[in-house]
Parts: sequence; structure tokens; C-alpha cells
Amino acid sequence: MTLGKKTKIVCTIGPATESAEMLAKLVDAGMNVIRLNFSHGDFAEHQKRVDNIRAVSKKSGKVVAILQDLCGPKIRIGTFKSGKIVLKEGQGFTLTADPCEGDETRVSVNYPQLPREVAPGHMIMLRDGTRKLEVLEVKGNDIRTKVIVGGELAGYKGVNVPGANLSVSSITEKDRKDLEFGLKNKVDFVALSFVRRASDIAELRGLLDKAGSKAHIIAKIETPQAVACIDEIIAAADGIMVARGDLAIEIPTEEVPLTQKALIKKCNAAGKPVITATQMLESMIRNPVPTRAEVSDIANAIIDGTDAIMLSEETTLGDYPVQAVEMMSKVANTVEAESGTPGKIREYDTDHGVTDVVSRSAVRAAQSVGAKLIVALTRSGRTARMIARYRPAEQILALSDAPDNIAKLAVTYGAYPMVAPTFKTVDEIMEIVRRTALDNKLARKGSKVVIAAGMPFGSAKETNFILVETL
Repeated sequence: MTLGKKTKIVCTIGPATESAEMLAKLVDAGMNVIRLNFSHGDFAEHQKRVDNIRAVSKKSGKVVAILQDLCGPKIRIGTFKSGKIVLKEGQGFTLTADPCEGDETRVSVNYPQLPREVAPGHMIMLRDGTRKLEVLEVKGNDIRTKVIVGGELAGYKGVNVPGANLSVSSITEKDRKDLEFGLKNKVDFVALSFVRRASDIAELRGLLDKAGSKAHIIAKIETPQAVACIDEIIAAADGIMVARGDLAIEIPTEEVPLTQKALIKKCNAAGKPVITATQMLESMIRNPVPTRAEVSDIANAIIDGTDAIMLSEETTLGDYPVQAVEMMSKVANTVEAESGTPGKIREYDTDHGVTDVVSRSAVRAAQSVGAKLIVALTRSGRTARMIARYRPAEQILALSDAPDNIAKLAVTYGAYPMVAPTFKTVDEIMEIVRRTALDNKLARKGSKVVIAAGMPFGSAKETNFILVETL
């Protein structure tokens, strides 16, 4: 058995990939997490996907996590009488909070507060930022604008207002109903859209706690407000997603690459997973091979330190979903072979706690003794995550007696989780590690492994124990 690539792959599941047969192929190609996008599909469709991936995971013996992506407060325009219109540069166009059937002069929006939260000079972006309106004046429920960038516009397209501090709640009534479905199905992660501040995370955490759920929260960073509050958001969430699509509408496109690097660096320092998403292999929706720029994009995200990379339409509706995952795996393996060179341990200014020191020491010990495997004995998964942030050349085997926490390591770089029996003594630890490593052919007899854990076992608050063992 080989543990494979270290960078994790998240695949959004849709009509092209929801069958058990296709899901099995994606797992074989390198998928670690399925993403259920609740902006599309109904409960019956999502239930089918949950049931199929659970069956595939059980049959393959591979851990595959489930990420539920909530819609969030996406502001959208209404419909047009003719289905779609053409906006012409320089023309007047009105957005209104009043219900109406749209035409060439006006259309409704689904957020009643919008007229009170924009002002003359604000730019309103429609259809993923491809249509641009300038606010001229606000009268009652009407926002009168001038078309700056025109073109065809159909109904239900998204609305973004870069620079406006909208008061819209991060969790909608639809999100609450969708969350009930997700928690009933024991999803491993819940992604919260359009997070603006740490209090948005706290609101979702309260709903999870009330339901008795231990699902981890992934904060989607899509707004300048979130970027400005990123330290507080990372502290409150269990991980983040760099959602480059909406982010590139809300901030200047040329700022996205450096913002991505900064967000990844902060997550690495905190020991929390980060997923890089949007348009990673968009050309493979219709083509069997990617562009060179897409390959470079994936490689650079991995070099930056992303834990996971994500596919969206490539695997929901694309013609080549399996090939897209295979390509991501190939790029990851190639980059990791170079960036995981022994001696290249990442350092952080925040390395002052016991867990920091012991985790870093485990990586250095593995290098010094020539170990091929670092074993993290962990109940919550934190020991494995803290070791992973140093990006060791060695694989990290995470053993836990808490099955519900195992899948939460599916987005952590280099960490491969397995269920293990409960252990209470050092002798029991050595026996569990020896049996797991040898039975699964993860290491050879006589080779060295480094073991990291927290004492007292099963109730430790930090990682404070290292053992070098010869199998």
C-alpha cells in the first residue's frame, strides 16, 4: 500500500459524476473530498451522492470526506419578460427592490436592503463581474445606474457591489434547512459562503453545537471585508477556502494572486487547512488536456502551501472529470517530489508553544534518523495538522480511535488517516504502530518511524511526546 500524493483534491459532484461507478473512478484518480454545492440540486439528488460516496469509500477502504457548501446570501437579479436582454454601454438601467418583470430598462433584485446600502459612485457587477453598472442615484427602492460594460444578460444572475459593506446575513433560511439535511447525513465539513467577519463563523458554530455536530467549518473568503478580518476568521474557523471567483469580482483581479499567497501563509502558520478553488482546470470542462497556465496555477498553489485544490464545473458537468483529477494528481506528485526535499522545513514566527516545538522536532527527528514515516497518534486530528504545516518529506500516518474525526484530515496536506484501537500505554502505542505500518506495507521491518502524540493519552491538551521506534 502506498499513501500517494500529499496535496488533497476536492471534487464538486454533479450529474456527470454522481454515479457510484464514476465516484469510484474519481477516488482511484486521487479524489479525497466530495463537495456538495447546495446552490444547485435538491435533497434527493444530494442524498444519492452521499449514499454513493459512502458505499464507494467503504468498498475501497479509502477515507473520503463530505463537504457541504451552503449557498449563503447570494444577491441575484430577477427575470426578464423576454428571458434575456442586451445592455448597451452608456444606457440607463434601474435595479429595484420592488417586484417586477424585467425589461431593457429595469430588473428586480432579491435583497430589499440594497437601495439603502449603495450610493452614487458605487460600481455594481452582474454576471460574475462581466457586466458593470455605475450607481448614479438612489430613489426609494430604485437604484438608477449607467451601463459601463454591457452585453447579454439573462435572469437570476449574481450581483456584487465591490467596496460596499452590505449587512446581509451570512446564513439564510435556505442555509438553515440545507444544514439540517447535512447534519442528518453527518457531513464532515460545512463551507460558509460570503463570510465577512468572525461573528459569521460564531453563528454557524452555534447551530452546529445546538445540533451536537462536530463538523468542521470552512470559511469561504470571497470579500474584501473577509480579507481585512482574516486573522480573526482563521482563529474562529477550522479552515478556509480561497474562493477566487467571487473574490476576483470584489477586489481587483491583479490583486488575487498575492492575496491567495497571503491567505495560504496565514493558514499554514495557524495549522489550519486551506483549499484553493475556482477555475483551476476550467479548460478541461470541454478539453482532455489543460492549458499550460492552468498547470502552473496548480503547481504554484501547492508551492505556496495550499492543503487542497478544488474542482468545480470540471467534475459536475465536464466531459473529462476523471482526466481532470488525474492531471491534478500528476501535477501534485511532480511538485511534491521537489518541494518535499529533506531539509526544507518551513518555519513560523508563532512557533512558541509546546505543540509547535514538539511537532517541529518530530519532523527534524524523522530527517535525522532517515525515517520514512511520521505517525501522529491523535484523537482530534490536531497533532497531524500541526506536523503537516512543516511540510515534511515523510508521509504522515494519522491514527485515531475516534472514527468521526478521521475524515476531517482529508483536507490536510500529507496526512493519511486510519482508525486505530484505543491505546493507554507506550507499549500499546508501539504495537499498534508496528502492526499498522507492517500490515499495510507502509514501512519495512527494521526501518525507523517517528511517533508523536499527547500525554496523557486520550485526554491530552497538546502534543508533548515523541518516540523514535525501529519496526
